[in-house]
Amino acid sequence: HYVSIMITGSVMSSAGGSTTRFTTLSVTRPADGITHVELNRPDKSNAMIRAFWSEMVDCFNQIAVDPRCRVVIFSGAGKLFSTGIDLMDLTSDIRQLAGDDVARVSWNLRRFITMGQETFSVIEKCPKPVIAAVHGACIGEGVDLITACDIRLCTQDAWFQVKEVDIGLAADVGTLQRLPRVIGSRSLVSELALTARKMFSDEAKSCGLVSKVFADKEAMMAGALEMASEIAGRSPVAVQGTKINLIYSRDHSVPDSLDYMATWNMSMLQTHDVLKSAQAAMEKKSPADVPFSNM
Repeated sequence: HYVSIMITGSVMSSAGGSTTRFTTLSVTRPADGITHVELNRPDKSNAMIRAFWSEMVDCFNQIAVDPRCRVVIFSGAGKLFSTGIDLMDLTSDIRQLAGDDVARVSWNLRRFITMGQETFSVIEKCPKPVIAAVHGACIGEGVDLITACDIRLCTQDAWFQVKEVDIGLAADVGTLQRLPRVIGSRSLVSELALTARKMFSDEAKSCGLVSKVFADKEAMMAGALEMASEIAGRSPVAVQGTKINLIYSRDHSVPDSLDYMATWNMSMLQTHDVLKSAQAAMEKKSPADVPFSNM
C-alpha cells in the first residue's frame, strides 16, 4: 500500500524556509527519509517543457541539502512515464534565440543546450540515491532522465526509445554519454540511437538498463518504496559516500578512484555510524534498527 504525504501540493520548502512552486513536478514524502518526485503533466503525456528544466534543477538542489531526505523515487503520473521533450515548446524556444550573427546565435544556443544538460546532471550531482520507476513509454528526454538515475525499475508494459534521430538531431542532454556506461554494449547503444527503435522491458532487463521488472505500476511503486526504505534505513554517510564514489569511479581510472576513495574515507570512517553498525551486527539487529542521524 503506497501512502503519500503531500509536501504542500507541488510546493517544496528550501533550506532557507522559503518555498518554490512547481508546475511540472509533484513532490511528496511517502515515508520517513524518502522523497517521491513525479513528472506531473499527465494530460500532456508528461512532455518536458522549458519550465521543467529549471524546476528539476531547483527541486534536486533542494533535495541535495534536505537532511530529511535519504533517497528519492522518480516516476511519472498518468498512463506513461514521459514522451520526452515537448516539440512545440522546443521549436518556439529555438526560434526566440537572438544574436547579431552566427557566432552569437551559436553562443546562445550552446547556453540553451547546457541548461538542458544540467536538468539531468543535477540528478547525478545530488548525493541522495535516485530510483527511477518507469511505466509505459519512456521516450527521448525520458531516457536522458533515467540514465542519470542510480537504479532503474520498470513495468512489463514499459518501453524505451532514443527518439532524437527521428526529429533530425543527435541526442544532446545525456543519453549518448550515459547509456553506453549503463548497459555496457556500444553496439546496442549505437543501434538504439541510430535506428530509434523501441526497446521493451524484457530486453531492457537483459541488457541491464533496468534491474527489476514488475507486473504493473502499483507493484512497481510498492517495490520502489520497499527498496527505498532499505536504503533509507542505512547510514546516510555510507549511502551518500557510496553513490558519490560509484559515479567518480565510472569516470576515472581504478588507481585514481582508489586514491579518491582513500581520501574520502580518511574522514568518513571516523563517523559514529561505523561503531553503531558494528554494535548492531553483534547484537544481530537490522541496520534499520539503528538510529542514524540525518545529514
